[in-house]
Amino acid sequence: MGKPIYLDYHATTPVDPRVLEVMLPYFTEKFGNAASKQHAYGWEAQKAVEVAREQVAALIGASANEIVFTSGASESNNLAIKGTACASRERGRHLITVVTEHKSVLDSFNRLEQDGWSVTRLGVDPEGFVDLDELVRSITPQTVLISIMAANNEIGTVQHLAAIGAIARERNVVFHTDAAQAAGKVPIDVGRDSVDLLALTGHKYYGPKGAGALFIRRAKPRLALQAQIDGGGHESGFRSGTLNVPGIVGLGAAAELCRTEMSTESVRLSTLRDRLLAALKRELNNVRLNGASAERRLPHNLHVSFDDVEGERLLMALGDLAVSTGSACSSGSEKPSHVLEAIGATCRPGASIRFGLGRWTTETEIDTAAERVVKVVRSLCPA
Repeated sequence: MGKPIYLDYHATTPVDPRVLEVMLPYFTEKFGNAASKQHAYGWEAQKAVEVAREQVAALIGASANEIVFTSGASESNNLAIKGTACASRERGRHLITVVTEHKSVLDSFNRLEQDGWSVTRLGVDPEGFVDLDELVRSITPQTVLISIMAANNEIGTVQHLAAIGAIARERNVVFHTDAAQAAGKVPIDVGRDSVDLLALTGHKYYGPKGAGALFIRRAKPRLALQAQIDGGGHESGFRSGTLNVPGIVGLGAAAELCRTEMSTESVRLSTLRDRLLAALKRELNNVRLNGASAERRLPHNLHVSFDDVEGERLLMALGDLAVSTGSACSSGSEKPSHVLEAIGATCRPGASIRFGLGRWTTETEIDTAAERVVKVVRSLCPA
């Protein structure tokens, strides 16, 4: 048997060969430590890091000096949330987030709540959007941070970042967004959207695993943020540790490819996504779309439920398709998806599938996947 058709690009993406080609020399002949300031090996590595910093910044409309390199979005989210809370404890101890966030965000708030901070967790509507009026009502004089993801990692809903950012900016509250799924897939401009902190990771947009970044606004007044990793003062004191030069080079190269190819790739992927949904709806009567309409969801995301179909049996029968029921970051849990619960999609019995399309997904693969899902769902539906 050949490998399954890969339709789980939300979980991770393969490294683009063009990215790998740029990375390879930094494992071997260009192996210097970017913190070695006394010789050419270190200078070479440092120059490569600064090029990558500029490439990542360009992807999100930031300045290069506002990019701090990390090991990935989970670390970036932890640094943004815990770092802001710890640095602002004298000003206020109230924080706001959303129930559909990624676990790295939700668990960071859980930890802070255990340590004495007050946390408001906003609900969402059936499409996964935050109620902006409820957000405004939740802000108090003690609120120091609002954390709302740019695009949901399960249902693909793209939030109205500019509106959220305007609310936060008007009330002098720090706005953090987890953009792990959105960066490189939809346009982001931290200035336009009044974002103060933004997390991203390379392996979601055809870069390497273990390389990520946190955008930290530097405009006056300078953002207060307390480091969470100490030991050398790297990355302007925000994140100590020897820099992963090959990973950072790959992170930057992947960002540059996404920046230049995003507009055409988004059209291609959204067309394939719509083709898949149309095929499923044409052949099956029990298909429900989860999340927002095409205009407000990630171009490569399709999340559907099939009424009266048992989830584990469906996935087992679809062994020739690499798909998932939700986030790979919380795999192993037998609990229903917290995102689907929040939008009310678990009120009716049925199985759910997240299809994540990507750079190497073809029309033939989409047609094959649709045929396979239709056949399996029909076989599992009660007579």
